[in-house]
Amino acid sequence: MHLRVFEETKDLGRAAAAQAATAIRDAIRQRGIARIVAATGASQFEFLDALTARTEIDWPKVELFHLDEYIGLPITHPASFCKYLQERILDKTGIVLHHLLDGAKDPQEVIRQASEAIKSAPIDVTFAGIGENGHLAFNDPPANFATDDSYIIVDLDEPCRRQQVGEGWFREFSSVPTQAISMSIRQIMKSRAIISVVPDARKAQAVRACLEGPVSPSAPASILRTHPDATIYLDMQSASLLGSATLSALAAS
Repeated sequence: MHLRVFEETKDLGRAAAAQAATAIRDAIRQRGIARIVAATGASQFEFLDALTARTEIDWPKVELFHLDEYIGLPITHPASFCKYLQERILDKTGIVLHHLLDGAKDPQEVIRQASEAIKSAPIDVTFAGIGENGHLAFNDPPANFATDDSYIIVDLDEPCRRQQVGEGWFREFSSVPTQAISMSIRQIMKSRAIISVVPDARKAQAVRACLEGPVSPSAPASILRTHPDATIYLDMQSASLLGSATLSALAAS
């Protein structure tokens, strides 16, 4: 795992986008297509703005997979991740080959179709964040590190649901769904590369737990430390609780 820390979130976003663009272009050059997994949420705004502005990417040769989605939420809802991906990636790039997780449909059928598609070939690069509770995708603690299923139904814990209210996606806690479809931990870890964009002071405690504590289902994103090509992008706020030894060791790795 590699760690990069930036003074400004915009600089973080541009740097992560440059690495993502290189991974996408390399995959297209080597295999004729780039298969990517996209994350959502407020933490990804600057990164996705910078990435979708990259005109050198042959976007019609990109196949996009969806990381997670609320169960029971229609695409018209402001918090729908399908809506987010449509507006922030698909409309901006013209990607036509995509596999969105429709929260309004039968979750078992959605899982079946998405799992069948994602298993057809390796994923080149996965974009992910880290939740305030340390979750990776919607795998809240204690996360399932053992399942080989590509997508699973998960229960959302209270800190996760409160984060969604705090970010402004829902007006009140009671309106946040209690379940979601999430890409599994093992499926995420199968990606050739992982780029995790984690700005903001509200992520600092989770970052410390995942980078300085044990690799454990209690801190789901800690598993990224075991991936050979995972890069975590932090700003000064999200890195503020890390010890100098951690910063030095991970930055040099």
